[in-house]
Amino acid sequence: MTAQQSAVEQAQVLIDFDRYEEARELLSRRIAEDPGDLRAWVKIGYCHLNLEQEQQARDAAAEALTLDPEDYGALILRAQALTRGPGASWLEVEPVLREAVRVDPHHWYGYAMLADAVWRMSLLRYAQATGATKLEHHEIDRVSREAADLVMEALRLGPEEVYAHEVALRIAGASGNSTVADQLERAILRIDPTHADALASQTRKAAQAPGVKAVQAADLYAAGLAAAPDSAALQHGLDQATYRMLRGIRWLALLCVGLAAAGVDLFAGDGATQRQLPLPLGQRLWDLVPMAAIWFVGGLLRYRRRRAGVQLNVRSLIRRRRWARVVVAQAGWAMLCAVLIVEVPWTDRSLPQVLFWAGLVPTFATLWFDRAKTR
Repeated sequence: MTAQQSAVEQAQVLIDFDRYEEARELLSRRIAEDPGDLRAWVKIGYCHLNLEQEQQARDAAAEALTLDPEDYGALILRAQALTRGPGASWLEVEPVLREAVRVDPHHWYGYAMLADAVWRMSLLRYAQATGATKLEHHEIDRVSREAADLVMEALRLGPEEVYAHEVALRIAGASGNSTVADQLERAILRIDPTHADALASQTRKAAQAPGVKAVQAADLYAAGLAAAPDSAALQHGLDQATYRMLRGIRWLALLCVGLAAAGVDLFAGDGATQRQLPLPLGQRLWDLVPMAAIWFVGGLLRYRRRRAGVQLNVRSLIRRRRWARVVVAQAGWAMLCAVLIVEVPWTDRSLPQVLFWAGLVPTFATLWFDRAKTR
């Protein structure tokens, strides 16, 4: 193994472990020894690119292309450097990528990135020519035909490459081809089950399907977050589903208020004789049994059956969101009114009736008001 090969290969190992600064120092020494080492220029360019030093990456690509204007790696490096940082320009990228595809017509990446560039620039040129600020799906589909052909070639050459599928997904989604987009998302997840965007989209579709309840949606989002814990979209979806779950506990509290009113016969029916007050202690204690059953089955049991991520998020959401705390407080207030109605040995029904309306009206009134919070 020559010194050149040794230095470049050692740098590649460091790059593989994301140790870009160490790789850059090693390659800098190699270039100082031999400024004509093209591979060293390309690899140091990628080090600069990963360290967000876009201008240095462009300079390295320029040096490599000076040594060999038709080097595929140097052309791709230049294209990537031109799309990042200050002064990024997809307009300049397109001719570079067309040259890369000409140099190596059998590599999938050149076609995928060229499709990305052609799609972006085609939409921009069309919008500038027509003066449109928003393009319809059929317009995007017509303008995107060349890009679609290019990305199909990329998929043919690299059927297991995520980036090619991502470009195809962007084009299909913008063109309104929801069926194709769904297929591409599923293909991406088959290749990379932790792909955040595809996972978030597929989870959202499953959670918003007809008939899916809040608890089921929360479990779906929690499962998605287990695979992609840094996904803001999945966390937002879990928060919304968790809030919908919390809203449901107010119905349990209101049901208990209704049972309490029935237990002490707060409102006389036509021709019915109301129970004599105060109620016996045994009756008052017995009235707590159906309330406890409602909370055990409708609240605690349902909560305990959820994924650990959902259980943790319930507590987290209560700490983070004001309306989540309001919901819990309202349920607690309604339950306090229900317990007071049945447990205090009232001799008159006027105060229990006040407690009934105090527990019912404020809680019921906000059930519709905060409906938008679930969206």
